[in-house]
Amino acid sequence: MSRYFDIDDIIMEDEHSAVFFKVGANGVGLLDPSAETNRVEQGSRVELPFWLANELYLRQAVSVNVPPCFNLKTRREIQADAACVDLRSRCPYFYELGCKVAPLIGDRTIGSFLLYAFMNRFKDILSKAHSAAFAVAPRFLPLLTKEEMQLYEAACSSMTGFKKWRVGGSRFEKASILGKKKRSSE
Repeated sequence: MSRYFDIDDIIMEDEHSAVFFKVGANGVGLLDPSAETNRVEQGSRVELPFWLANELYLRQAVSVNVPPCFNLKTRREIQADAACVDLRSRCPYFYELGCKVAPLIGDRTIGSFLLYAFMNRFKDILSKAHSAAFAVAPRFLPLLTKEEMQLYEAACSSMTGFKKWRVGGSRFEKASILGKKKRSSE
């Protein structure tokens, strides 16, 4: 876990991934709902939260499958029109999970896929944040992941500050640290 106390990181690592056990394991039958005993057999497919799948992968006990949010269907949809794909319903932390799962599954194309998706969606997010009327937001915002939502909010805040400055804010602002200097008595 890279950021132990970050709630977004905790929620992201709770996303489920399918794993195949490379070895049999005693005492973990609760992980496999179809298991009749308290043992998971070698070759069993089990859905585990990412944090546990990662730990078991590091111990070479499991192999991790590509999560459904990075499957071929999603990739084709993003290549067709990235801005219209509802990534939030597939994985609210799409980019962060992709970065963490890529080394585990050995798929070298996930990095370039994430970059392509982000670049195409980023342009749309910024243009809508800077120019879109509030009527467009209700249809657009539910498609954004948590990371994209933070970018959208930052862009809106930036645009609001710019408009405030442009309309009549002071052209130059004095830094508070550069206030009056005290002269020392000689």
